[in-house]
Amino acid sequence: MSNSAKYGIGAALLLTLGALAAIAARRGREKPVEVRVEAVERRDLVASVVASGQIEPRTKVDVSADVTGKIVRLAVKEGDVVKRGQFLLQIDPEQPTAALQRAEAALASARAQAAQARANLIQAERGYERSRKIREQSPALVSEEQLEQLKTQAEVNKALLEAATFSVDQSVATVRDARQALNRTTIVAPMSGRVTRLNVEEGEIAIQGTLNRDAAILLTISDMSVLQTKVKVDETDVARIAVGDSAVIEIDAFPDTTFLGKVVEISNSSVTKAATASGDQAVDYEVRVELVNPPTDTRPDFSATAKIVTASRAKALSIPIIALTVREDEALPGADSAVTVGQQPAKQVGKRDVEGVFIVGADGKVAFRQVKVGVAGERHFEVLSGLKEGERIVAGSYQAIRELKDGAAIREAADEKAPAGARRTP
Repeated sequence: MSNSAKYGIGAALLLTLGALAAIAARRGREKPVEVRVEAVERRDLVASVVASGQIEPRTKVDVSADVTGKIVRLAVKEGDVVKRGQFLLQIDPEQPTAALQRAEAALASARAQAAQARANLIQAERGYERSRKIREQSPALVSEEQLEQLKTQAEVNKALLEAATFSVDQSVATVRDARQALNRTTIVAPMSGRVTRLNVEEGEIAIQGTLNRDAAILLTISDMSVLQTKVKVDETDVARIAVGDSAVIEIDAFPDTTFLGKVVEISNSSVTKAATASGDQAVDYEVRVELVNPPTDTRPDFSATAKIVTASRAKALSIPIIALTVREDEALPGADSAVTVGQQPAKQVGKRDVEGVFIVGADGKVAFRQVKVGVAGERHFEVLSGLKEGERIVAGSYQAIRELKDGAAIREAADEKAPAGARRTP
């Protein structure tokens, strides 16, 4: 072998050794990812929907006037407790009283005219009967023409009596209307409860309710024994709520105190809010939550937050919410892998995203495993399949899980409490 050949082989060996040394150095510089590790455990989970609203009585009545007039007497003030039928206020009855007197006078006149018409009818009928009997005995004394005139006169008086009777009925109805108008000047409580709103003062003008309903409301009476909060729930959450679900209610006026409640009604129609910054309209549904044993000093329109419990699991296998992530699955086997769309099979080509967690192996490396989750609590997901109790998984941090790859080496960080948060799928 020549010297030049020996030099070439030596140079090749040196280059190979250098490349291997560079690869080894680069691998040595790859530091393990620092993560937080937790074991898969069993926990009590509670799934809930949180929404805010205001406290209001289940039953309340807005009292308005049926007549227009000045309020001459006001017997209640805001906060008073009243009973059904109790006097509240008086609207000036002068004009309705005069109208009633006119109607009563017209009724008396109509009755007098009816009495006169009845007397005329009796007289006409008797005259006709007398003349008819005389003609039967002595036709020469009463002519046929005279008898017909007397009969016609009786029929006319009968019609006049009927007209007078109808006039009496009309006057009776007018008196009834006038008396009702007078009665409407006296406002009494339609139900028992508390005066939670008083919009008028003595001396102001009460407006008839049919003209302007909002301006016509004089006061509001509320039954404060049964209270509820009407909250707005997003369309993505309302399907998880059912009538009868329990709830925990926090009232801003009573800090550090919670109250129990239950869902009593879910609206069928939505309440569309203003468009968001992206241009989409947020669609909410009203949910009524009734309070159980509310505090006695609660007032309408107090701000409240309801935490509606939609599901609960006792001793469920669970993982931290932050541990669940999304990775792209491997290519499906074959180009003809089929899935079902509706009732028809369809081909699915390419890759799909799957949810899962990173399992910590004994060699300090992680492996991605697909899992199926169920109920979401405040901090943890229920595990339906894919994991066993006691298995160790990567539970943080969020940034570490986001960048973690299958087979990566990890280094366990100091034990810290996993932060609460919404479900994330990096």
